[in-house]
Amino acid sequence: MEQTELRPGNRTAVRPITGRQRAARAARNGGEPTLEFAERVPYDAYVQASTLHRLQTPLSSDPGEMSFLMVSQIMELYFGLTCHELRETSRLLRDDRIWDALAPLRRAALHLEGLNAAWRGLRWMTPADFNRFRNLLGEGSGFQSAMYRHLEFRLGLRDPALIRPFRRQTEVHAELTAALATPSVWDEVLALLARHGHDLPAELLDRDVTSEHEPHPAVEAAWVRIYGDPGPDNHLRLLGEALTEVAEQFGDWRHHHIKAVQRTMGAKVGSGGSAGLAWLQRSMARVVFPELWSARTAM
Repeated sequence: MEQTELRPGNRTAVRPITGRQRAARAARNGGEPTLEFAERVPYDAYVQASTLHRLQTPLSSDPGEMSFLMVSQIMELYFGLTCHELRETSRLLRDDRIWDALAPLRRAALHLEGLNAAWRGLRWMTPADFNRFRNLLGEGSGFQSAMYRHLEFRLGLRDPALIRPFRRQTEVHAELTAALATPSVWDEVLALLARHGHDLPAELLDRDVTSEHEPHPAVEAAWVRIYGDPGPDNHLRLLGEALTEVAEQFGDWRHHHIKAVQRTMGAKVGSGGSAGLAWLQRSMARVVFPELWSARTAM
């Protein structure tokens, strides 16, 4: 099995060992786990668990706030993890490695499934529960999640105005500006389809990627042709299905978000200054990978 190279940043914190060394340690321990370490416990050095568990600073004494805070942090980690997978997907698609791109796409869909499951940790929250600490959050809102914006940009949902709240955070703003100017996964897919002989207009392929993609009949027709070949070697069809699963799971997350808002605050004004529920409902109209869905009518 190929050995993955250790990143430089982990060289001092985690000491790699070989399979032979593991077997020797198990023999010395008589099959019991190691209980003595000269330095920091290796698991903590790798996972940084002790750091993670010090990152919760509730603003109230209400015990329910910890659920709200930690589920929000868990979602942030899932946003980042899904972005990681989509960056890898884009890299592989640029290299025409369609088969290899299926693995990070499928992982991304599973991460989004975990993200959806995180909402269950807040299903206990009623308006009365939320109101016990909501005012202490001030104008803090999930709308202000920079990593969620990265995720939207990766999926092709583009709105330059949404990076304005981060202008005072220069590093975050610069990263979002760069992400907005980077082709999305869907942009990479369109370029891939063109390279594989599908007739897509130049204005579609050469457009300004900072603007949101508008559905185009040529893209829809390409997917209809792709899905017309049911053979096992049709990797583009497999790619279409993997992309569809990602889009569906992301759509489910947005739907769960709306239901959570309805459950905890109804149609009240949002903490971040928006119309709350109404604003979220409007945002659902922006479809991820739109032609993959519309093409199904013609299949």
